[in-house]
Amino acid sequence: MDVTVTDGRRVTSLGGGTLPNRRLVMRWLRRQALRLADGHGGDVPPGAPHLPARDVDPVVFHGSDAPERLRSWAGDDERQDNAIRALECGLPAVLTVTDPAVGMHVTLAGWPVRSARAVGDDLPDGSP
Repeated sequence: MDVTVTDGRRVTSLGGGTLPNRRLVMRWLRRQALRLADGHGGDVPPGAPHLPARDVDPVVFHGSDAPERLRSWAGDDERQDNAIRALECGLPAVLTVTDPAVGMHVTLAGWPVRSARAVGDDLPDGSP
């Protein structure tokens, strides 16, 4: 999983990591969405020691659209369920919000990491 910011010319990672299962990935992505929305450049809530991935660096939004979209996504159970289903199907879970005042795009993304054993299980004879 990773959170990036781009101005259309370059992409910068705000932070990310690897977690052992999709539920933890979604918990981390939700937390980052809320931290970015609530802290956007101001007081950022403290980190979560129970998650083995560090929180992302804050950004400064110049309007309320992007923080409200982040907050809305984080609080929408249906959208969270859709993201979990995407991860279960081997697809990424992605949300991009835009700060139109400065053309900044923030993307939260999680994708499944397949183990060597799971990949080998997909082969016809089950061998790696």
